[in-house]
Amino acid sequence: MLPTRWSERRKALPWAQRMAPYEGLREKLLATLRQRYGRVAKLEGSQSLYDVGDPPVRLYIRYSRVHRVRRTFYGLRGEDLRLLEGRPAFICFLWDGQSQPLFVPFADYEDVFREVSSARDGQYKTQILIGKEGTELYVARAGRFNVDAHVGWEAVENAIHRRPEGIPPLSHSQVQTLLGAIGIFKRFDVWIPAQDRGRLDWSIADRFQSLNRLPLDNDTLTLLQEVDTIWLDRGSRRPVALYEVEHSTPVYSGLLRLNDVRLALPLVTRFAIVANELRRSIFSRQLHRPTFERSGLSELCAFFEYADVFNWHRRLRTRQKRTC
Repeated sequence: MLPTRWSERRKALPWAQRMAPYEGLREKLLATLRQRYGRVAKLEGSQSLYDVGDPPVRLYIRYSRVHRVRRTFYGLRGEDLRLLEGRPAFICFLWDGQSQPLFVPFADYEDVFREVSSARDGQYKTQILIGKEGTELYVARAGRFNVDAHVGWEAVENAIHRRPEGIPPLSHSQVQTLLGAIGIFKRFDVWIPAQDRGRLDWSIADRFQSLNRLPLDNDTLTLLQEVDTIWLDRGSRRPVALYEVEHSTPVYSGLLRLNDVRLALPLVTRFAIVANELRRSIFSRQLHRPTFERSGLSELCAFFEYADVFNWHRRLRTRQKRTC
């Protein structure tokens, strides 16, 4: 009998034919790396690990086609991840139709992978979620992490040439300012709590107008009014993304607030905790408490570190200036 489902038809194709899209993207990436940095050496015994430049940066190159609901699927081998430890290293995620590669710094996520178990096949199952609200890395049993700041060549360029990225210390209000500005760049309406608007820092972002009220009933309104930054669909004013900045307050308190909103507004599917990088592993541990597992927040909440927000805003602002 002939296979009828797409996945069955794909499995029936010869291996070389199934891998052809990956080979094409990989060769194009490798050619660009050679052009930019000269030396590109594949690690002995590996098909996916490369040392690039001198002194070298290590790249772990993975590919997926884009599946329905705009997500990609990857398996990261534990033995390959161990070869990234202790050196400048990036996981390079490739997919069809990508405008620029995604280079995720392994050092930023090393603790995340260490605290979860791989699947039975020895791989860590990951996804890239591609949406209007942003690009997120999902690590099974660890959660979702915003990676918009890692799209493009800047981080690899800095690592190879050992240039500091120049991220200034950021306050709670400055992070709110950047998150609001990013929302405006992405054509959302933005809510900032009334008591915080006077503290927004217009020296680091273009001035924007926060909504004066949220178009929701009183019970839900009480929950949402204290959320640090909310993006709303322009026109319908439907909340689409909620951000809690945990500068000095516990990550757990932010998760509880987002969990209350999750229970009251089950159609909202984008939540995030924003904090400094030292809190990433705390976020991952706290997110998988039973209460967040039961509500589904553990599968929907992403982690942003301050540098992610700063670089994301800088990239969008630079792009806007180029198109003006």
